[in-house]
Amino acid sequence: MRKKIELFDVINYLLIILICIAMLYPFVNVASVSLSSYSAYVNNPMMIWPRELSLDAYREIMSRPVLWTSYLNTIIITVLGVVMGLALYVLTAYPLSKKILKGRRLLMVAIIFTMLFNGGLIPNYYLMRSLGLLDTLTALIVPALFSGFNLILMKNFFESLPEELEEAASMDGASYPYILLRIVVPLSKPIIATLALFAAVGYWNNFFNAIIYIHSQSKWPLMLFLREIIEAASMLANTANTAEINANQVTSESIQYATLMLVMVPILMVYPFLQKYFVKGIMLGSVKG
Repeated sequence: MRKKIELFDVINYLLIILICIAMLYPFVNVASVSLSSYSAYVNNPMMIWPRELSLDAYREIMSRPVLWTSYLNTIIITVLGVVMGLALYVLTAYPLSKKILKGRRLLMVAIIFTMLFNGGLIPNYYLMRSLGLLDTLTALIVPALFSGFNLILMKNFFESLPEELEEAASMDGASYPYILLRIVVPLSKPIIATLALFAAVGYWNNFFNAIIYIHSQSKWPLMLFLREIIEAASMLANTANTAEINANQVTSESIQYATLMLVMVPILMVYPFLQKYFVKGIMLGSVKG
C-alpha cells in the first residue's frame, strides 16, 4: 500500500510539473523573442532563452504616445471599476446575507436570472447610446461593475462569518453600518482580494466592449492598442520581403511580442500580492448555500 501511495504521489508531481511547464512556456517564449534579434528568432522561433539580446522592439513601442495614453486609460478603468465594484458587492451582499431581510429569496432569484439571461448586444449598445456613454471610459466601467456570480461568492462568505461577533457588537450598541465597516469588512479580506483580482483581470483584458463602444484613439484601452499593433505588424509581415530584412531591424514579430509583454507584465505583478487570499476566498465563498 505504501508503494502504491508513493507511486501515486510521484505521478501527481510529474503531472503538475508538466502542466506548469506547459503554462509557463508561452510566457517565457514571448519574453525571449521580444528580447532577441530577428535572426535569432528565425533560427529558433521556439526559444526559451534570449539570443543576440536586443531592446529595439521595446524602444520602438515605447516611443509611441498612444501606448502611454492607452496605459493611462486602462489604469483609470481598472482602478475605478475595482473600487466601485467592490463597494457595490459589499453593500449588496451584506443585507442579502441576513435572514431577516424580507424578500431575500426573490432578490436572489432575480440576481441568478441575470446570470442566465441578458439583453444582448444590440439592446446594450442602444442603452449606452441613449445614456450618452458611447466613446467614453464610463462605457467600459459601468457594464462590468456587477456580476451575479461574484455577488453570490461574497454573500456566502458573509454567511460563513460567526454570528456571535455581530451579536456581541449589537449588544454593545453598534449599528449595522458600524458592524459592516469595522467588523465584517476587515474579516473579509480573502473574498475582497479574490473579487478584486477577478475584476482587475476582467477590466485589464476588456476587449469586446472597447471595440463596440470606443471610437476615438485617445480613449483606447491597452487591448485596442495591442490589436492595432498586431494587425499593423501582420500587414507589414505580409508585404515585406524576408530576404531584405536586416538582422538588426525591428520586425513585426519583435514588435508584437514586445507589446504582449508590456501588456501582460503589470497585471501579472498584482497576483503575488493577492495569492495568499485567493484560495481561501474562493473556498469559503463557494462551499455554503
